[in-house]
Amino acid sequence: MFDYTAPADLLKDRVILITGAGDGIGRACALSCAAHGATVVLVGRTLSKLEAVYDEIEAAGHPRPALCPLNLETALEKDYEDLADQLFDTFGKLDGLVHNAAELGPRTLLDTVKADAWLKVMQINVNAPFLLTKTMMPLLRAAPDASVVLLSSSVGRKGRAYWGPYAVSKFAVEGLMQTLADEQDGTSEIRVNSLNPGATRTKMRAKAYPNEPAETNPEPSAIMPAFLYLLGPDSRSTNGQALDAQ
Repeated sequence: MFDYTAPADLLKDRVILITGAGDGIGRACALSCAAHGATVVLVGRTLSKLEAVYDEIEAAGHPRPALCPLNLETALEKDYEDLADQLFDTFGKLDGLVHNAAELGPRTLLDTVKADAWLKVMQINVNAPFLLTKTMMPLLRAAPDASVVLLSSSVGRKGRAYWGPYAVSKFAVEGLMQTLADEQDGTSEIRVNSLNPGATRTKMRAKAYPNEPAETNPEPSAIMPAFLYLLGPDSRSTNGQALDAQ
């Protein structure tokens, strides 16, 4: 597991946006960031799930989060621009951006993948992170040391049969990370890295490996040290890296 112990106030006064914040790794990330002092911007498709995370954070006495429902499959550039305007008016900056939301898509041979399934995976896993990052750049530049974290996968670093559009989309995520990181190197205080969470006890993992006993994998909360490291000031000099949470 990623070897990092976060101070209790690591993310004090930081504003961190997390996509797919209603469930799984995104939910764990939101709870962990809030527990370490961050004001979390909860972005996701299902309002009821976001509200449950919101209530959990409030009940624990952590900074009040922001609730921002958004469907990454159907969102247009204007939707991202509206979100950026809303955050600028409320916070004036963005210290962290975690691209967690993803679509698994069909696990089959590429020549049997239907076009609409391919396009849906690319829309959620590639186009959405690009558009969201692009519109958030002014807010990220307004922060003293902003961090962008793109969730990757082992199949986005070495292709594997039957992982179809998901694997290809995660290769694109790695390319987006490397290009963004190189652009920001020496020109801004923004750092950009990718993080492979590894086998984790989530609904997506269960869908991908239906015969795997869930208890063999750690809970999402167990991999949070890697997220806290990347979102806090200790990772200021870490840029353009493909990291593993486990």
